[in-house]
Amino acid sequence: MRRLLLALPFAMLPLAVAHAADEHDHEHGSLGAHEHGVGRLNAALDGKTLELELESPAMNLVGFEHVATSDADKAKVVAARTQLENPLALFNLPKAAGCVVASQELESPLFGDKPDADDDHDEDAKDEHHHDHSEIHAHYHFTCATPGALKTLDLANIFNTFPATQKIQVQLIGPNGQQGVEVTAKAATLKF
Repeated sequence: MRRLLLALPFAMLPLAVAHAADEHDHEHGSLGAHEHGVGRLNAALDGKTLELELESPAMNLVGFEHVATSDADKAKVVAARTQLENPLALFNLPKAAGCVVASQELESPLFGDKPDADDDHDEDAKDEHHHDHSEIHAHYHFTCATPGALKTLDLANIFNTFPATQKIQVQLIGPNGQQGVEVTAKAATLKF
C-alpha cells in the first residue's frame, strides 16, 4: 500500500501540471502554494486497506498559523487535534464497511513537531510574508472488513468541523481507477 501512495503523485502528475499551469501566477508564482481555505487529500483503497492523507494550512483548522502561546490558542490546537484523532467521524466512513483505524499520525509545528526544512518560503516572498505558514498533516491507515461497502467518501464532516476549509483538492485511487477532483461543502461526496 505504501508503494501505491508513493506512486500516487506520479500517477496524478498530468493533473498537477495542468493545475500548475492555471495557477502559475498565483501565490508568488510558486507551484504547490500554501493557500488558505484549501486542503489536500490523497486517498487510496487497495483491497481491505484504506489510506487517507490530509494536508491543510493550520489557518483552516485552528484559525491561525503561529505557535500557540495564549490559553485560547492552545485550546484551539487541542480541540483540532482531538477532532483529527477521530477519523472515523471526520471522514464519515460507512459502518457497513467495517473500517477500523490501524494507525494514524498527526504532525504540525503547532503540535510541537519540527517543521520540515523545505517549509521555508522563497526570498521573493519575504517582503509580503513574515510569518510561518504552518500546515497540519494527518495520515490515517484503515483496515476495512467489507471494502466493497466503501462506495463513497463523504468529506462533509471536515467542512462542518473546520468551516474555514472552503475546498479540498482530492487525488483518489480506488477500484474504479484514479481521479483528481475538487470538493466543497456543497458537493462533499466522492465515489470510489
